[in-house]
Amino acid sequence: MPALLRAVAPTPCVTLQDRGRRGWRRFGVTGAGAMDRSGHALANALVGNRAGEVTLEFAYAGGEWLVEAPSCRIAVAGGAFAITIDGASLAPYTSAVLERGQRLRIGSDGRRVWGYLSVAGGFDLPLAFGSRATHAGTGIGGWRGGVIRAGDALPLRADRAPNEPERSMPPPAQEDGPFRLILGPQEDYIDEESILLFLNGPYQMTWQQDRMAYRLDGPKLQHAKGFNIISDGVLPGCIQMMGTGLPVVLMRDAGTNGGYPKVGAIIDADLDRFAQTRPGQSVRFTAIGVEDAHVLRRQYLARFHELETPFGPLPA
Repeated sequence: MPALLRAVAPTPCVTLQDRGRRGWRRFGVTGAGAMDRSGHALANALVGNRAGEVTLEFAYAGGEWLVEAPSCRIAVAGGAFAITIDGASLAPYTSAVLERGQRLRIGSDGRRVWGYLSVAGGFDLPLAFGSRATHAGTGIGGWRGGVIRAGDALPLRADRAPNEPERSMPPPAQEDGPFRLILGPQEDYIDEESILLFLNGPYQMTWQQDRMAYRLDGPKLQHAKGFNIISDGVLPGCIQMMGTGLPVVLMRDAGTNGGYPKVGAIIDADLDRFAQTRPGQSVRFTAIGVEDAHVLRRQYLARFHELETPFGPLPA
């Protein structure tokens, strides 16, 4: 019998995500990948996977899952989500072995948006453009190119949990402070006084948020040159100024180009934290220089190497 994890009652936004695909944006293929890459990497570390292994990503809560394998080791990270195994509570950021027929339920955290359910060995899925990440808008990657639905049975690479001790860690400290960005490349399309207004804020996260973009509410900005440009490349973190004068921050499933002026881009080191901002929370920005952003990016990428071995060397 194949080793499976079956979705009994998944929440609406569950997809399979890894670090995302690289090198395909020039062909119009978005990168997708985990909204909170740090949380995703921690979930993998807790079950002994490499940081980039594919996991289940969910929003606000994960729903109910059934093990259809002799055993499997799981962990949930990204936030202190309420977890039970056959009704018994499991501490967040703790691995556990489930046996055939056991049910895992993942509730909410109350402070975080995105969570990650990892399984030791990962999910047995084919690569699509070099990644297993789901981009539901184009039907690429993941499980049949879309969200996980009730009844879906996801194949596991390992039919049994490795004979290893369980891993646990305290929930990471929640960072605060303004989100750092680099201004441009079209900040000249925004009135100078509006740029200062934008940086002083604050803005509020709205309920209009998904894997493609987050809309903010707050001070409206004035355009100096209109709100249309010749379409050019965009990346996750880019902050577009629409005709409404309110900012829209592009996220992991954003397209590869856009025709609205970009006042700036949130740096990689802060985009995970921004992704975890819940509706109603306050958002502030501060501008930094390119050199400082490069230093912070190197530090951010170095953390992923550290997450490969937080509990000792992983199996080759």
